[in-house]
Amino acid sequence: MTSAPAAPAATPIHGPAFAADPQAVYDRLRRHGALAPVEVAPGVEALLVTDYQAALDLLRDTDTFSKDSRAWQQTVPPDCPLLVVLGYRPTALFSDGETHARYRAVITDALALFEPHRLQRQVAEAAHELIGRFEAAGHADLIAQYARQLPAFVLTTWFGVPEENRARLVGAITGLIESGARAAAAYADLVAVVTEMVAERREKPRHDLTTWFVTHPAGLDDQEVIRQITLTMIAGHEPTTNLIGNALLRLLTDARYAGSLFGGAMTAHQAIDEVLWHEPPLANLSAHYPRYDLTFHGREIKAGTLILVSYAAANSQAAPPTDGTDLRSGESAHLAWAAGPHACPARDPALLIAITAIEQLTSRLSDLSLATPADHLLWRPGPFHRALVHLPAHFAPVTP
Repeated sequence: MTSAPAAPAATPIHGPAFAADPQAVYDRLRRHGALAPVEVAPGVEALLVTDYQAALDLLRDTDTFSKDSRAWQQTVPPDCPLLVVLGYRPTALFSDGETHARYRAVITDALALFEPHRLQRQVAEAAHELIGRFEAAGHADLIAQYARQLPAFVLTTWFGVPEENRARLVGAITGLIESGARAAAAYADLVAVVTEMVAERREKPRHDLTTWFVTHPAGLDDQEVIRQITLTMIAGHEPTTNLIGNALLRLLTDARYAGSLFGGAMTAHQAIDEVLWHEPPLANLSAHYPRYDLTFHGREIKAGTLILVSYAAANSQAAPPTDGTDLRSGESAHLAWAAGPHACPARDPALLIAITAIEQLTSRLSDLSLATPADHLLWRPGPFHRALVHLPAHFAPVTP
């Protein structure tokens, strides 16, 4: 009697080896079909969608797949670091149907207040100040000293975060997204900062986004307000930081951009567009859970199984070519912002921040170059993001 073939072993997507060359891992995963078994943390497995069409089918099918992670959450240890990102909270990210629509409306209404011209001016002013801090030195870490600081400036300004808590908030967001040992403490610290702000705005409203969330007609209670604000901060800061960093790396290393660093917003837009196709700042996320046992794109899946969408792997199937000197664009078709009812609502402000950040930096320091070989750069490990540890650059010192 012939025994059934053994199930394929889950491939880790959370360590340094994966971070160093994720596309090679995605290529191997495709041998298993549209979905492949992966390990997202030690001892925690999931299915990863690597096929473009399968990703779209999943992201758009709210009848078959739920965003509510509570049943899955009972299957992992309570100290699992993934729970900081995937553990249920009363937010738009973990809700379906009317609840999701109610939460999302608060967030989208808040983001609509980011008037483009005002936002662009604020980012340009912040960029001017940040560049002024290191331009005389002739060298800088463009992640720590620039890409991470600009989104933080926007978020902390618009939400009215007290000056003394701004560095604490950024450190918390950076720590939790890596889903490491300190992730739970980082998230708790973020919640603590926001809880103080919400309590204060209940007593003394101000002209800021925190007050907007508190007083929105949807009538969120304090916990709902706190969780929507933390979700918006996390989604607004970390991916935008990585988008700026990854696009700067492309500008500094891709020969097609040579000599055009000071070319203006179009060059920045093209670099960002290519990053969203090939190095999306959030590489794997969109956690979904089947509502019942099913067969999906040829794979039998049990109800409640954790399924993640690999935007990076799916994009690589449909990406426009980047060979030669023709910088082609296809921004409407990539999945870097996800798709369906849970698609990222912050697309426009995030793009504006990133484009303005790069435009300001490359026009001010047009002779930027990497201070270390590109293949020596380190990528932060973790299953969800595509993010540089550092981006050291040098340039001719500028006299203030």
